[in-house]
Amino acid sequence: MNNTGCALIGLAAWAIILTFVLVFVRLNAVRAGHPINTFDPTGKDLRGFAYRVTRAHGNTVENLAIFAGLLLYAIATSQTAITESLACWLLYARIGQSVVHMMSTSAPFVLLRANLFGAQMIIALWWAWQFWQA
Repeated sequence: MNNTGCALIGLAAWAIILTFVLVFVRLNAVRAGHPINTFDPTGKDLRGFAYRVTRAHGNTVENLAIFAGLLLYAIATSQTAITESLACWLLYARIGQSVVHMMSTSAPFVLLRANLFGAQMIIALWWAWQFWQA
């Protein structure tokens, strides 16, 4: 499998993994007394790690369409030469951003997270530009 396909599957798998982590966190919250039917999708009703997991999951799912769309376009149009060199880096930056997000919301961690997100957006914009030019 090429890097483009690996990145596509990796992005989907990462979203699935974060979904399981989110379920685990919410089950723990329910055990601690949080009503099972009142979770705020933004995570504002949770604290600490549970809040950060909720936001990391949400951000991953929110951006999945952008990255998956570009990778699928590359595959569907046989233009994976455009995505091959940066596909794995996009996946690494996505996983890194989520992990940093779950670790802390201190200023240095937020700055690192922003840089990882920026790298993903630059890669996506570069690919979109390359597709447009092809």
